[in-house]
Amino acid sequence: MKFNTSNCGLVSFFLTLFLCFFISTSSNEFLDCISQTISANSSNVIFTPNNTSYHTILQSTIQNLRFNTTTTPKPLAIITPLSYSHVQSTVICGVKSGLNIRTRSGGHDYEGLSYTSFDHAPFIVLDLTQLRSVTVDSEAKTAWVESGATLGELSYYVSQKSNLLGFPTGECTSVGVGGQLTGGGYGTMARKYGLSADNVIDALVVDVKGRILDRDSMGEDLFWAIRGGGGASFGIVLSWKINLVYVPPVVTVFSLSKTLDADATRLVYKWQHVAYNITEDLFINLLISPINNTMRVTINSLFLGTAEELMKVVSDEFPELGLQEKDCREMSWIESVVYYSVYLRGQSVDALIERRPWPKDYYKFKSDYVKEPIPEQALEEIWKWCLEANLILAIEPHGGKMSEIDETATPYPHREGNLYIIQYVMRWDEEGFNATEKRVAAIRSVYEKMTPYVSKNPREAYVNFRDLDLGTSYNACSTSYKQSLRWGRKYFKDNFKRLAMVKGIFDPTNFFCNEQSIPPLILPRSY
Repeated sequence: MKFNTSNCGLVSFFLTLFLCFFISTSSNEFLDCISQTISANSSNVIFTPNNTSYHTILQSTIQNLRFNTTTTPKPLAIITPLSYSHVQSTVICGVKSGLNIRTRSGGHDYEGLSYTSFDHAPFIVLDLTQLRSVTVDSEAKTAWVESGATLGELSYYVSQKSNLLGFPTGECTSVGVGGQLTGGGYGTMARKYGLSADNVIDALVVDVKGRILDRDSMGEDLFWAIRGGGGASFGIVLSWKINLVYVPPVVTVFSLSKTLDADATRLVYKWQHVAYNITEDLFINLLISPINNTMRVTINSLFLGTAEELMKVVSDEFPELGLQEKDCREMSWIESVVYYSVYLRGQSVDALIERRPWPKDYYKFKSDYVKEPIPEQALEEIWKWCLEANLILAIEPHGGKMSEIDETATPYPHREGNLYIIQYVMRWDEEGFNATEKRVAAIRSVYEKMTPYVSKNPREAYVNFRDLDLGTSYNACSTSYKQSLRWGRKYFKDNFKRLAMVKGIFDPTNFFCNEQSIPPLILPRSY
């Protein structure tokens, strides 16, 4: 049979026409629905491309310029809820109209899944940045914090109630609480108190039916899943109840920088044996970066105690560091949050509530976990790879509390047996497709060369360092469980199956979905 190519053009035309009709109809249905339910103040909540504020709001928390171009798929509308009922209405209207919802709280989504769509399906952005209250109960040592608050705001308001209370957050203070906690949340006190998500004791979630559920009404399975199972797979988390932790009135920080010659390489090798196994009060990370045709290692530390106490610990257990008391700075815990935020360093603690965004640039990140110390000779080779690629390595220790918590306690499984996590950081400022392709290829090359030295079967990765190289589905909302094992086991190991089963119970039609979300796994019932 002869194939008539002219028919292809007609088919393509009508498919395009149908898609445009579907998008227009769905968009109108959603906007009609949501405008009716929040009509009293909709001008401050609903933003479409016709609004002058639309582009400003869309770009306000986008950090990665790779996903902020004219060709990047944009949402049909942005909803900035001012109340929990606005979130409920958004979900109900989204389900009714068949429009996917992408949820963001801080915008530090490495692959842009919270504000764009790689399969070009129409979508709505639910921006939670106006839901940002922090209510601290210093006597009970707990707090309720809304998902749109930043980590800086959370830390600041806790510190205002007591200088002896804190919370184990991440180092970047402009990250949204919702993103931090739904992915687990690693930070400078993880070795002492575990992940941010390990310290969550309750939450309020809007489910696919538009109901607000707390821990009792959602049940322990869903409560388990939202504390590290990746953002936006199970519902919209409105607010979190967290346990606050003890911090001493004085903590000590230091930063030492050394060029990576042979002695510095030996220091990094020794760090692999010490940092995960030293007192839980001491956190020592490494930032290894290219500078002036060589590599430099910067050793940063937070010690929950005085400089005198720190010097004794380091002298006994890590004398190779060569730390001197003049290198140490004593300060309050909240001041150390500013110190570790890097881009706020030197500012007052009030900068934490000014919602200063992280400087925007182009970037690609990847991650690995290391279970055995990398030999010195191999480290020397790694420095060469990174120098050639112009790649930064951010390396943070595990051990301590991280090794004591069972890997099934929350979805985050990277517990006992992990010495440290590596974050591969590729940043650039050149615009254009060629610059991006070159940089992304370079980080992928180093990642591939690292294979012998990192975790295996599976090669583990941290879901909060989202990496689409691990696998995606072209149609985000129809990914099968089998397909998603490619990335799901890397992020969650054996916890992935339980996550998919929870998804099958609470969102069986996969309404809350993105290119690497948890798919529903619905097992046949036995009678």
